Amino acid sequence: MLIVEDEPLLRMDAMDLAEDVGLRAYGAANADEAISLLEQNNDIRILFTDIQMKGSIDGLKLAHAVRKRWPPIQILVTSGVAKVTTDQLPENGLFFTKPYPPQLLMDTMRRIAARIIS
Repeated sequence: MLIVEDEPLLRMDAMDLAEDVGLRAYGAANADEAISLLEQNNDIRILFTDIQMKGSIDGLKLAHAVRKRWPPIQILVTSGVAKVTTDQLPENGLFFTKPYPPQLLMDTMRRIAARIIS
């Protein structure tokens, strides 16, 4: 699972949640780092990205780019500022408003991981 979050503590917290449900977690501070990690690691099956972050593109544009380039990756998007509608997300993408309940994110990760593995 790839966590893209420019706030280091939030990124580490989300990575801990992913690891708590048994996923290998990668962390990136921006979209450029995320694309590099995706190119280097073919085991990433879930992307969890914040929308507002520094770098060449925001998290929503990253989500769409990942959907086009790596269609099997499941996409989760979060923001505490932007309100995103389903039609703004990539196909089958899910949106979490910050602050999101950690248990909700973990349950979603588990569901996705179970579907990917089976």
